[in-house]
Amino acid sequence: MRCALIVPPWRPGDIFPEGTVGSQLNYWQPLGVLYIAAALRVAGHDVRFLDGSFLDEESIAADLDRWQPGWVGLTATTFSWPRAVSLARRLKALKPAPFICAGGPYAIALRHRCLEETDVPIDAVVTGEGEAVAPVLVDRLAKGIPLDGLAGVDFRRDGAVVANPPAPLIEDLDGLPFPARDLLGERARYVPAPATYRRRPVATMLTSRGCNRRCLYCFQIDRDRSGGHHGVRLRSVANVMAEIEACLAEGYREIKFLDDSFVADYDRAFAIAREIRARRLDFTWFASACVNQVDEPLLREMRLAGCWAILLGAESGVQRNLNTLRKGITLEQTRAAVRAAKRVGLQVSTPFVFGIPGESVADIERTIEFAIELDPDLANFHALTPFPGTPLHERARDLGWLSTDHNDYTYQGVAFVPTGLQRDDIIALRRLAFRRFYSRPRWLLRRLMRLRRLDDLWAAVLGAISLVNLWNRPAATRR
Repeated sequence: MRCALIVPPWRPGDIFPEGTVGSQLNYWQPLGVLYIAAALRVAGHDVRFLDGSFLDEESIAADLDRWQPGWVGLTATTFSWPRAVSLARRLKALKPAPFICAGGPYAIALRHRCLEETDVPIDAVVTGEGEAVAPVLVDRLAKGIPLDGLAGVDFRRDGAVVANPPAPLIEDLDGLPFPARDLLGERARYVPAPATYRRRPVATMLTSRGCNRRCLYCFQIDRDRSGGHHGVRLRSVANVMAEIEACLAEGYREIKFLDDSFVADYDRAFAIAREIRARRLDFTWFASACVNQVDEPLLREMRLAGCWAILLGAESGVQRNLNTLRKGITLEQTRAAVRAAKRVGLQVSTPFVFGIPGESVADIERTIEFAIELDPDLANFHALTPFPGTPLHERARDLGWLSTDHNDYTYQGVAFVPTGLQRDDIIALRRLAFRRFYSRPRWLLRRLMRLRRLDDLWAAVLGAISLVNLWNRPAATRR
């Protein structure tokens, strides 16, 4: 069957504030979609990928009108759900109309509730991991077999919603085909935010799925953390190395590992870094880790293997608020991890969140001071976002105000305001945090001393424009 996989159309102004879009705009390779594309190909289907990051509704509809797929898969986050519905309406008007299926975090979190609104022209939602579910679903459609009992799929039949049981998790990640990156087309357009990469083109990659932590704001498909390594399913070192070498053979020069924590298994992370060195693979890379999972020996091995930067989730400078978030870390562990990363020569990125339940303006000011104390190379200051399916979303109305506008669910918009704060407080304090952190002479001088390439210079120019806007435009952090 002809299968089209689509990221719904969006534009930078839909997400990023006008005043800082230049220094924040990024386009990630959609790994989830590319994994499903690869699985459908293995099952013998003809697959196309259309990315609404670069296309509008009209051009997508025109393309599919010519190609006439029998099945369309739309991926949707909370933010992009209205855009997915809008595109589905347009595609349902095609002759013949394709069977339209939605997947992604929003569909997995809400399941059959996505289909209960009568004006949503979507035939089914995939509520499990698409690599296992989509090929079976498409095969049934091709053979005219009803979808009853198909685990991981909720669907419409005669106006009624049928909820099937959930699908089991994929335990053997090594058995999955590598993402179909060849479907991306012009890969050079998939570039992370300025100053967050060293070499181009940049590939994204997952060496594991899931997380063994229980943070208040995080959505995990394995809510009970029942699978794998305490909820983390790990790919073998050999399988990871095979995909790395496949990416390098395709011409990629940098890899961003998007695992929730690359160091969920310390020994495996060490083994991957050691194997990269042993094979003398020429690429730069970036990973994320929890601050209580790293130490100097591991970070040094990663650095020697080509890792140039690491993201360490700091989140708050107030221990009480870290406890509220259920981070399971201490401020001193964050300090120690940042110091260790700097000592071995890694650049450090630390995200922080504002709007934690019970947080005060004074707490946020302490978090800003903590960010300045840590002095990472990059810091980001997000609004705490209660995505559907997270513990925070389930409790949000008891803890404060919850937005019903899907456009607010982007880390840039303010979707949740805890009791004791105002929405404008969070917006203003984000602006203050960016201004204070990035206006420091010490930080500016360090950035100036690191200018080596045209990409560095361009990132500096875009950052300077954002900084000027943060000082001169009160609405610079308002989406």
